[in-house]
Amino acid sequence: MINFEGFSLSQNLKNSLVRMNFITPTPIQISSIPIALEGKDILGSAQTGTGKTAAFSIPLVELLSRSKHGSALVLTPTRELANQVISVIIQLLGKNNSIKAACLIGGESMYKQLGQLKSRPRIIVGTPGRINDHLDRKSLKLSDTSFLVLDETDRMLDMGFGVQIDRILKHLPLKKQTLMFSATLPDEIVRMSSKYLKNPERVSMGATNVLSIKIKQEVVHIQQEQKYNELIKQLQQRTGSVLVFVKTKHNSKNLAAKLCKEKFKADALHGNLRQSKRTTVMSAFRNKKFTILVATDIAARGLDVPHIEHVINYDLPQVAEDYIHRMGRTARAGAEGSSLSFITSNDREKWNAIERLLDPTKKKENFSKSRSGGGFQRDYKNKKRSSKRDRNRVGRSSFGSRRSSEESIGNKSAYKSGENNPQDRNKSNVNSEGYKIKNIEGFREYKSRESNEKDYRRKGDREKPKFFTKKSKDFTDRNFNVGHKKKYKNRKYFI
Repeated sequence: MINFEGFSLSQNLKNSLVRMNFITPTPIQISSIPIALEGKDILGSAQTGTGKTAAFSIPLVELLSRSKHGSALVLTPTRELANQVISVIIQLLGKNNSIKAACLIGGESMYKQLGQLKSRPRIIVGTPGRINDHLDRKSLKLSDTSFLVLDETDRMLDMGFGVQIDRILKHLPLKKQTLMFSATLPDEIVRMSSKYLKNPERVSMGATNVLSIKIKQEVVHIQQEQKYNELIKQLQQRTGSVLVFVKTKHNSKNLAAKLCKEKFKADALHGNLRQSKRTTVMSAFRNKKFTILVATDIAARGLDVPHIEHVINYDLPQVAEDYIHRMGRTARAGAEGSSLSFITSNDREKWNAIERLLDPTKKKENFSKSRSGGGFQRDYKNKKRSSKRDRNRVGRSSFGSRRSSEESIGNKSAYKSGENNPQDRNKSNVNSEGYKIKNIEGFREYKSRESNEKDYRRKGDREKPKFFTKKSKDFTDRNFNVGHKKKYKNRKYFI
């Protein structure tokens, strides 16, 4: 198939594809669009940058335009990806289309989103959390939803998203068409997706755990304290837009600030930013107002910025599959790109997992690392830790003041008597003759109160008070409830 003419699309949709410069469909689009137009469920996977968003957006718009009833719901794991998907769908709809679309994501004004819902949109794109918020408020109804899309399926069904999706599905009709797409589909995720799909068509374009051949990969083995200086060196040698991935939000902010002091044009993108700020940062990066974006893994999923030429893993991802998504931010739509990964001694296990993901035939390496002084070795396969120290010894090493294991276990009587314990030399032996508890500040020996004597005893040790009425003499003498004006309903009180 040379162009989109063979899909039997409406003329309005064909005109939109021409305006978007969509001329030749990609392999995932050629395989998915006809199946989706037939109303079948799809579980699709393909490499990053191969047009998966258009693979479900085109049949979504076409099916809704054929009928005046029904609606569509598209769920994404991140806000940035939701904004990107709604942008593609709006372009496919065109200006004069009666079908409206709304984007419901966290961090944006609820009042603004309620205004979008008043126009009764038939296409909803959003994140699971905000969709559930609107369902709880009853400002969103999904009873007529006939088309469901889960983008980035592996992340949607992982990290707690599955629970939120189950809540949303309770509001959807049983009869609906479901499409799932992702760049990586582990076997566990495929098994989990079976409860959402009915007799799905499996569409897979090439190996999902393989990076694009147009990405030049480089690896630098380095110490943790040398990473920043090496990053400065690498940035000075590279031209074009650079995406730097770090592990935490705090590091993203700090590293971007340091690069700005080094006269680089850089900015940060992480989850702690307000949604308006995140949108501004992504818009500025797309428009090439700065060249270096320091981001966490929220930028690793589905973002399409064609001019990214370099991806640098300042910190390796926590999950091996995220490495493939990170690398997919460059060399998109047939372009060329490069990647660089910093690997420290603490990253060996993560890097081994990434290598096994890219090459399943590679065996897991067993390695050990030693430290001077203590000399322990860690077996990462069996998760065992051995030590040169005597592990049978109870307690820590003695530094003069700490008692030995014999004192702590074997010679309990000596420890109780206080003879060998300098800290207890002022204490009397409980078992000795004539033992008497010494007075402690704040307490006195238990005895009945005498007249005009304050009671320093704890409340539980005091004598039980008597019952008395409000008019009795005891009430006045004991000054009960002084300073508190309460209206007593009963005659008898107990304190």
